[in-house]
Amino acid sequence: MNLLAAEDISKSYGTKALFSGLNLGVNSGDKVGLIGVNGTGKSTLLKILMGIEPPDSGRIIHATNARIGYLQQNPVFKERSTVIQAALQGNSPQMQLVREYESALAEAEAAPDDHKIRARLATLGERMDEAGLWQMESQAKMVLTKLGISDFSAVVDTLSGGERKRIALAAALINPVDLLILDEPTNQIDADTVAWLETFLKERQEALLMVTHDRYFLDRVTNRIVELDRGQLYSYSGNYSLFLEKKAEREEQEQATAAKRQNLFRRELAWIRRGAKARSTKQQARIDRFQKLETEITTTGPAREMEITAGASRLGKKVVILEQLGKSWDGRPIITDLDYTFLPGDRVGIIGPNGVGKSTLLRLIAGMIQPDTGRVEIGSTVKFGFFTQEALKGDESQRVIDYLKEQAEYLAIADGQRISASQMLERFLFSPDMQWTPIAKLSGGEKRRLFLLRVLMTAPNVLLLDEPTNDLDTQTLGILEEYLDGYPGVVITVSHDRYFLDRVVEKLIALEPDGSIRHFTGNYSDFLEERFEKSGLSSSGKNRELPAPEPKLPEKTAHPKPQLKLSYKEQRELDGIEAVIDATEGRLARVRERIAQAGSDYQALQELIREEQDTDHELQELMNRWVYLNELAAEVARNKSSKTNSGS
Repeated sequence: MNLLAAEDISKSYGTKALFSGLNLGVNSGDKVGLIGVNGTGKSTLLKILMGIEPPDSGRIIHATNARIGYLQQNPVFKERSTVIQAALQGNSPQMQLVREYESALAEAEAAPDDHKIRARLATLGERMDEAGLWQMESQAKMVLTKLGISDFSAVVDTLSGGERKRIALAAALINPVDLLILDEPTNQIDADTVAWLETFLKERQEALLMVTHDRYFLDRVTNRIVELDRGQLYSYSGNYSLFLEKKAEREEQEQATAAKRQNLFRRELAWIRRGAKARSTKQQARIDRFQKLETEITTTGPAREMEITAGASRLGKKVVILEQLGKSWDGRPIITDLDYTFLPGDRVGIIGPNGVGKSTLLRLIAGMIQPDTGRVEIGSTVKFGFFTQEALKGDESQRVIDYLKEQAEYLAIADGQRISASQMLERFLFSPDMQWTPIAKLSGGEKRRLFLLRVLMTAPNVLLLDEPTNDLDTQTLGILEEYLDGYPGVVITVSHDRYFLDRVVEKLIALEPDGSIRHFTGNYSDFLEERFEKSGLSSSGKNRELPAPEPKLPEKTAHPKPQLKLSYKEQRELDGIEAVIDATEGRLARVRERIAQAGSDYQALQELIREEQDTDHELQELMNRWVYLNELAAEVARNKSSKTNSGS
């Protein structure tokens, strides 16, 4: 059953076009991961699907009586709501009854001798019994506890942003829906909680559509990946590993097709310049085809890839030494008697549940706060670069290029060259136009990317990374990881992203809830392996879920060169293919007219959308075949010409 359909959706902000003509459908049983570079409009698309933001054109269709839940990046709660009230904020009659009972219970606890309140509470309890809702209430408290929220009577307004996001996630998970839409559900939760959330979502029968940059999470939960790339959607069946393979194949095919189109465009351009006149239908069709080819070449091209050049100041043998380090907050010990010596070339991950002091430890190392006991000894050559969770602060009316130049005009790299701030911005996917844009107009992920660049522009030799994967897209993360491979300095990172930890770190400092500290040599998978072995589970234990190996991309294979002559069948196909293309284009236009006239006939509309997608795919195949046959014909002509010239 189709639960949600987006038809021909377009959205722009001022002169910036996010996407155009998008079509997307979500069916029962789908578990869809929506990915793409920061700033391409993923969160905006989710808001359009939910009706929070209107599209510039197109429409959204929900199945009749379909229940859709939504977790947004910045959740909003009713003023003075308690945690349990906020978690039960769904609009269904069941959720309203549970909320009413919880409110009466709070009143009864505040006024235990009020008979009216107690009578009302008893009546609501009977209604809860009849509706079988006691399980829903207990499930709400279980989910909140799993997400690290244990004080159910706390007022949400007094909690941190991370705690509020986790309460909103709990509310989305508890509310009974047919389709659950989640925007960055793994932000603000630790690795153990992410692992629990994986299992929870895999076991749910309801459909799922989510934006996340957690690659292990995508690999284990999804059965379909949808990529938003340069304003277009590309859908791939399978999980993230299969997506990487299929995307590599698609890009290879696109590069080959683009090269053929460029060659064909040069020949057609020469024909046009010779003064072709539309004296016949065939010549006019060729001119129209040239104009379409010109548009395709100018509007489509290879995706930009972010490139980061490693640069760091010289680092001596002494880096950072922690001796008997201790720190408390409000009388509660956070870090106790920590001894550690960071060495040149170290890659250290700091892990542990939320609230155990991971970010505090980074700030102690950086000298931003002072320890209560012990000391932090820093080498004389150390130059810190601190990528914090808070990221950008200050004047957001400032232009991107000016913000970066405030830090440094140039970055010196290993081979002695200097790269300008503008060049580095381009390598970080900020086009020349974007460089003169006010920071306020950037997306949250683009701001994080800009702040990361500002940190790297200082050429630090000790990088402190506090949750660097939050709000960074998978492409940026992949390139950052490659950068860190060649980075000559020390990396100390706090992260809940298991893939990032596996990819980057070689040592771990594990802060435990009881205040103890473990030192471990190896990456996060190695750490889990040891922990499971110590717990008595076998390597194939039911509860064990180690990260999957990094997907291996298919190797490029050499294709045989095309034959240097047209067969009789190919010549006949070339002579008639333009007529077939014209007929297919006409058929596609008629289907789109029928879609526009379908109105609210949901079933007919779904069939027409599928027909449109099939016809459009058929047209693309014909166009690719047309390019190939013309390229082959031109090669044959060149071969004949060279033989004639050599013979004379």
